This record gives sequence, C-alpha cells and structure tokens, in this order.
Amino acid sequence: MATADALRGLDIGLFGEDFLLTSEKSDDDLRAVLEVAEFFKSRYRQNRSGRLFETGLAISQFRDQSTRTRFAFASASALLGLSHVDFDEGKSQVAHGETVRETATMISFLCDVIGIRDDLFIGRGHTYMKEVGAALDAGVRESVLDARPAIINLQCDIDHPTQSMADLLHLKHVFGGDLDQLRGKKIAMTWAYSPSYGKPLSVPQGIITLMTRFGMDVHLAHPEGYELLPDTLDVARRHAEESGGRFQISHSMEEAFEDADIVYPKSWAPFSVMERRTASFEQGDDDGLRVLEQEGLANNARHIGWECDAEMMKLTKNGEALYMHCLPADISGVSCEAGEVSAEVFEKYRIATYQEARYKPYIIAAMITLAKFRDPAAVVERLVERDDYRS
Repeated sequence: MATADALRGLDIGLFGEDFLLTSEKSDDDLRAVLEVAEFFKSRYRQNRSGRLFETGLAISQFRDQSTRTRFAFASASALLGLSHVDFDEGKSQVAHGETVRETATMISFLCDVIGIRDDLFIGRGHTYMKEVGAALDAGVRESVLDARPAIINLQCDIDHPTQSMADLLHLKHVFGGDLDQLRGKKIAMTWAYSPSYGKPLSVPQGIITLMTRFGMDVHLAHPEGYELLPDTLDVARRHAEESGGRFQISHSMEEAFEDADIVYPKSWAPFSVMERRTASFEQGDDDGLRVLEQEGLANNARHIGWECDAEMMKLTKNGEALYMHCLPADISGVSCEAGEVSAEVFEKYRIATYQEARYKPYIIAAMITLAKFRDPAAVVERLVERDDYRS
C-alpha cells in the first residue's frame, strides 16, 4: 500500500483545519494532498469506490461564476459519498439582512464541508472565509453545532489553492512523476491581454507562491501597473530562498518566455484597479464602477501584444514549453477577437489543458479527506481492503 506508507512518512497537520491558503500549509501537508489525490484518481480509473461517508452534506457557495471548480467540488463530494447542495444567496435570507454568523451556522447542521468562492474584491474574499470559520468555531464552542464543517477555498482574492495544487500535480506527472524533478524548471507566469478588465489576481498569486516552494525558477512578467498583492510577492521571494529556487519579476513577456519549460499566460486586473473596484462596490458607486471598467479596458488595449502565439512559443526551451491555463482562456479569433493565446497555440495544447483540469476534483476530494479524517493512511488502507466497485 504505497499511498498509506507515503502518508505515514509525512508530518500532516490538516485534520480539523480549513484549507484556505497553500502558504499556510507545510510542505508535508501539500505532499499529502497530492498523494491522496493520486490515490483517488487511480481508484476511479479502476471503477473502485472512494466512498468515505455514509451520510453528510457538502455545501458550495459561489459568489462569482464558475464551471470547472463548481463541478469539481460537486464531483469530489459525490466521489466521497457526500450529498452536494449549491447555496444560492439569492434564494436565501441573506438578501433580507441575515448575518454571516447566522447563515454559516444555519447551513452547517449535519454538514461536513463548505466550499467557498469569493474572489472579486480585494480584502473581502479571504476575510469572508475567515469570518465564516470564526462563526463555525463559535457554533461548536456554544454547542449549537455537533461537528464543525471544514472550509475549502475554491478561490479568493489571495489564492486559488485547488487550481494551483491541480497544476502542481499536473506538472509532477508531465516532468517524470516526482516533485524533485521540478527543481530548476522555469515557469513563466505572465500577464496576457484580455478584452475583460476585472479578472482576479488569485491564479498568478497562487502559482508564484506555490511553485517557488519546490525549487522552481518562477518568472513573473506583466506590464507596468499590473502588480499583484505585495504580500504574495514577499511570500514567493521567501519560498524561493528557502527552497533554493528563483523568483524574478520583469515587464517583458519575451524575457519570461526565454528558455522557459512551462508558460502560463493569464490575464488579471491591476492590484490598484481591484482596490478601486472594491471601494466603489462598498460605496454603491455604480457610476464609478462603469468608469473604472472603461479605464481598465482602455489600459488593457495598450498591451494587446501580450499574446501567447507561435512566435512567442519559439522563445521557450526547444520551442516546446508546456502551455498551461486555468481555463477558460481568451482565444484570439475563437472566443474573442484578440486575447491571451492564439488559436494555433491553444489547439496544440488543448488536450494538455484538459488534462491539467482533470486533477481538480481529486485535489478537492483529498483536501476534504485530510480535513475530516485523523489517520488518512488508515482510511486509504480500509478502502483498499474493502475493494468495492462503484458499479
């Protein structure tokens, strides 16, 4: 039982904890998530059951739109035997002034996990998740809740851990099946043009703070003014120093792509724009939001040349770097007139991006398992011994 043995060799601290930021977790915690995710993936391919719960509820709360993560959370919940409910604030008492504390408590009876996406406004998403967590702690302490659900961050203003961990598992398999094989590999995390102005910062922030932990050479590139959250840059620098990797920032897509093993061209809004967007939203300034959108689109248009096309890919190692994207990509001539990636490049790597995405349900299932079971190695062994089939 290789997975159980691997888990016993790790010092795991995820039981009873929320999974909000990868930077809060130890290297062993992250390795444990990958191990359990691979175990579930293997069992599913063999049509064997991953059911760990006989009853229980998994609740998702999406405060922004989603396809991949929404269905990944639902399928991960079903894989484990949990019933899934998507919490729609518009159909709840939230619209009538129900507090976060009361909402969090009321949805948590007989609930095992709550997945939350809240990524649109700087300073709000991660804070909201912490507020929900504090309400759940109080519910248990005050004997209102018989058990505390775990919270899984399905994307906030700081990080997108289910995405970046799925990306890490994808890279592990592409480059030899061992995390140590990623050491020294260059990944270009670059801004790319989009005809949309308000894309969150959490994907690039998640990539730079996670990949630097494993000794990678992470090159962040963006036009001037498109900075990320300062705290995430500090985390990336610290992780690179601790792991023996490298973290650098430039304002040249070409420089980032030069001799890169992996490229991740992805649009995001400038940190300063997202700050203004949050302030306008909090003040109910709809006119200000409309003005800001027009400013953002005009500013993006000045950098329309930041596109991952065939010429740009020729700069990478042997002209064959792995292209990555969290999807959906803005594909020039397909989903938009001009976008992040040319149709030629995207089509060449389309299957690879789908393979990248397929890891997310297993990552989420692993995060839930490690949060809810004290001895994951024993859980793995029980599933192997039970050896029942899904159908």
